[in-house]
Amino acid sequence: MNIVQGLLLALLALPNVEIFLLIQIGGIIGFFPTLLLLLGAAGWGTYLMQTQGWSTWNRLQQSLARGELPASELVNGAVIVAGGALLLLPGFLSDIAGLVCLIPSTRRLIAAWLIKNRFAPRQNPMDAQESKIIEGEFKREDQ
Repeated sequence: MNIVQGLLLALLALPNVEIFLLIQIGGIIGFFPTLLLLLGAAGWGTYLMQTQGWSTWNRLQQSLARGELPASELVNGAVIVAGGALLLLPGFLSDIAGLVCLIPSTRRLIAAWLIKNRFAPRQNPMDAQESKIIEGEFKREDQ
């Protein structure tokens, strides 16, 4: 399964899982506590997204001022945006995933994994072929 198929499957399955969880949790604790939990998670997530986003922006500006490549800050920013987008979706599963993306310690783990597994430079196929090339000279003798 490639990444597009996996994202499509997740996109189709997520609303069903979210509705199931909302019904189950609402049945256990009631409608208003469920609503308060969703609103509280959204509020806390919005606060975290704002504070963490500004601190990441400041670190990005400092890296650029020093002349460094701000790769980790860019990936952290992308994880913050993904966490904010997940908080906009109603439901407990997306709120939990969004908050995990916004908590600094877990966000650093996610960003490190992304940098290592998704954004790390891969070996160019041309480089592998160049290692098999033997340099030399030749002279054509049939003319």
